[in-house]
Amino acid sequence: MTNNVAMDSAKKPKRRKIASLDRRKARAGWFFILPFIIGFIVIYLPMVYESIKLSFHSLKITAAAGYELEFVGWENYSYALGTDPDFVETLVTGLGQLAFDVPAILIFSLFMAVMLNQKAAGRGAFRAIFFIPVILSTGIMESIAAKDIMNSYMEGTGGIDDGSGQSTANDLISTMDMEKLFANMKVGTGLVKYVTSAINNIYNIVNRAGVQMLIFLSGLQSISPAVYESCKIDGATAWETFWKITFPMISPMILVNGVYTVIDSFTTGNNAVMSFISDYYNKDKVISSAMAWVYFLIVIAVVALIAAILSAFVFYQRKND
Repeated sequence: MTNNVAMDSAKKPKRRKIASLDRRKARAGWFFILPFIIGFIVIYLPMVYESIKLSFHSLKITAAAGYELEFVGWENYSYALGTDPDFVETLVTGLGQLAFDVPAILIFSLFMAVMLNQKAAGRGAFRAIFFIPVILSTGIMESIAAKDIMNSYMEGTGGIDDGSGQSTANDLISTMDMEKLFANMKVGTGLVKYVTSAINNIYNIVNRAGVQMLIFLSGLQSISPAVYESCKIDGATAWETFWKITFPMISPMILVNGVYTVIDSFTTGNNAVMSFISDYYNKDKVISSAMAWVYFLIVIAVVALIAAILSAFVFYQRKND
């Protein structure tokens, strides 16, 4: 009897452990990012180490067409933050520009996503039109645009001088009478200056809002139409539906776009701080490395701060198991 039970148990095949769907997705994700991880370890990690090492040393050119490194500690960082006034001034200006760019880009991209999500003829063509600036502002097209005189005029806040001593952008603002409009609405002068600057900088805002607009659009399309139908049956207005349903449902997208916009603003090719560090590299490589790492730490701190602030207002929909 005992032998028969042992033989039956030996004949039964062992059950294979089947990985869950989440584990298989995780493995597939690691497989897709594996080339980046290998490239980062083999190529970028040694470069990062050399950059950190260089920022703590002084560089001396020797007679044998080589160089020697002498450890100086935090001297390069002290010079970048305490001695060189141009770097700190450029850094503060860049942070101020960031405080203007991020809200303007997020508001514009969300507004356009809501408009393009409406049912209308030719909305696919309009989506493509608003995404074209993203394609034109990357790679070789960005280099061509940087040398384009008309593009530099459009990106400038002063507009194009027509020979009369007044710019076209200022003529546009005076025609619309923005200041008088806001004066009648009894708002502060700070909002007037912000809106005026946003209008003058509309070319740059449109160019940098394409990716955020698509992310918002995908979030809007993920909201079930049944939710909007229920709101309509209950008699909710479009304004109430937006603030009570749409805005909370796409708040995770606001967090993603906020972090993306900050990183994009800090690392774009025409960023003032990036250009300053790149130009300073030709003059002093060790000081430039210290400036780059100071800038990197500030970027990380700003991203963490914005992520922490926006995370407090993010609404995550919980699905019933």
